[in-house]
Amino acid sequence: MSAHAAERDPIVPPMPERTPKALREAIAQHTPKLLRDFDEHWRWAIADAYNVGPAAAFVAFWWGEYAIARDRKLDAHVHDLEHRAAYECTDIEEAKALLEEVSKIRYRVRELEPGE
Repeated sequence: MSAHAAERDPIVPPMPERTPKALREAIAQHTPKLLRDFDEHWRWAIADAYNVGPAAAFVAFWWGEYAIARDRKLDAHVHDLEHRAAYECTDIEEAKALLEEVSKIRYRVRELEPGE
């Protein structure tokens, strides 16, 4: 991820602390298009839960969503790959390769630390 980090647009905001509250604040400030889905997912998966076990999975999912959405170039690239795989590919192997690239990006952003 460090090679990509050096190439990023300097206005890409840093990753927040890895907590639901800090993540929500960062989403609200920098990627408000995700906020409604974040809040709906929180209410559905966590808010009424008697078991906080799903909270870690919730944060991991939204960590990746925010990490991609906060970087306009990366977000556009991921959406382009997904669109091409879903609507433009006529070859299943090509579509699989495009989705594998998306998967690798999503896996790499999970490794980001707060402040990166």
